[in-house]
Amino acid sequence: MTSRLRELIQQLGEAIHESVIENEQIAGVVQDIRKHGFDVLLMLEATIGLNEVSSKETDEDDAESDSSEVEAPFTSHDVHFLRSLRISIEGEEEGIDEAEKG
Repeated sequence: MTSRLRELIQQLGEAIHESVIENEQIAGVVQDIRKHGFDVLLMLEATIGLNEVSSKETDEDDAESDSSEVEAPFTSHDVHFLRSLRISIEGEEEGIDEAEKG
């Protein structure tokens, strides 16, 4: 996975987070619940699936991207952020867990 793709996934997670935070309907319901004497903890789980498309199906922007990017695993910061949004990365968790322990 390229660093640009990781960046885009992170931006997607941030956009989802912001849309929930800024939603007036959600804020109103949370406020009503608080008026009834309860604190609200809202946890959402997002699963983001990516399917690579063939080169014939990609648009011009993708064709112009830098093909010299080297794939690298997520940093522990990347994984921590994604986990805070309850987004898991298949195949990445084992390596990061070990790195965080050591």
